[in-house]
Amino acid sequence: VQLQASGGGLVQPGSSLRLACKLSGSANIFARNHVQWYRQAPGKQRELLATIRTSGSTTYAKSIEGRATGSRDAGEKTVYLQMNNLKPEDTGVYYCNIFSLDYDIWGPGTQVTVSS
Repeated sequence: VQLQASGGGLVQPGSSLRLACKLSGSANIFARNHVQWYRQAPGKQRELLATIRTSGSTTYAKSIEGRATGSRDAGEKTVYLQMNNLKPEDTGVYYCNIFSLDYDIWGPGTQVTVSS
């Protein structure tokens, strides 16, 4: 069971990206757990960016608040992170995670590089 992130790329400052993260496991796992987005920037600690709850409500880190929108699609077992007005400091590998009493699920991240 893993969470596969996708949608990254090399973009210019001011651009937008829609990141996706799909769970390979049971739909029940997805439906019953919040999903979190993290970013690992070069030389820095992993940063919690967003929490997308089972209800669909979201919480964002100050670093992306106002520029990001999270959502989830239970039928696709996928969460999304729409990132707008990207900045060079958004560069990093983006991961998602399910963490609960029963699970600690990660998977391959997706690289986002923001550069002119």
